[in-house]
Amino acid sequence: MGGAHVDPFTRNRNDTPFQQMLRHWQNERHSPDILPGQEPVLNTLLDHIRRQSNTIQLLRSDPDSSEDEHFRIMLAQTEIERVKFIVRSYIRTRFYKIEKYAQYIVVNEDMHERLSQTELDHAKRCAKAMENHLQTSVLRSLPEDQRALDDEAAFVPSMVTAPDKTKAVFVLALEDCPPVRLPDGNSLTMLKGHIVLTPYAVIEQLLALGSVELI
Repeated sequence: MGGAHVDPFTRNRNDTPFQQMLRHWQNERHSPDILPGQEPVLNTLLDHIRRQSNTIQLLRSDPDSSEDEHFRIMLAQTEIERVKFIVRSYIRTRFYKIEKYAQYIVVNEDMHERLSQTELDHAKRCAKAMENHLQTSVLRSLPEDQRALDDEAAFVPSMVTAPDKTKAVFVLALEDCPPVRLPDGNSLTMLKGHIVLTPYAVIEQLLALGSVELI
């Protein structure tokens, strides 16, 4: 799993909330797992959208606004739509994963802290609905000791869908990273600016530390 090199990427630790959300959105979209939610950044952006929208509405209703002001209003509205697109896509991506892995989330408490209360409640509702459906359509016809969704019989695929951390992802190193172990036993060292294709599990901790981002 070789690496390509790009121009050194300088991470700005004073990123705006929108720049932070762009990174979280990109990581969430490319990660096979559900990443920790970013409620503070999300709430900041939603508040910004509300305030900007109210300001634009007031300016549009002002009959004395000049042509230049109308042009600036148009630019501001375009930027708001851009932010709204990223926010909506981020939320949709998370809810898609939550619905896909609902049963896994419910039975694994370490996943709970990654979700907001709203997301966790949604996961529980989805898991319950799926369990009711399976009980009605399939499981009730099985022996009682084989009706558990999380039953792990030998050579039988689990009925609880879990994130596939063996999935390959493209990773950009934001800083020089310590060596990580590949599935074949070899080690991989990523320097700042390197791009590599590797199983998600290999770089999961580096992503959590903010040392890399998914692209």
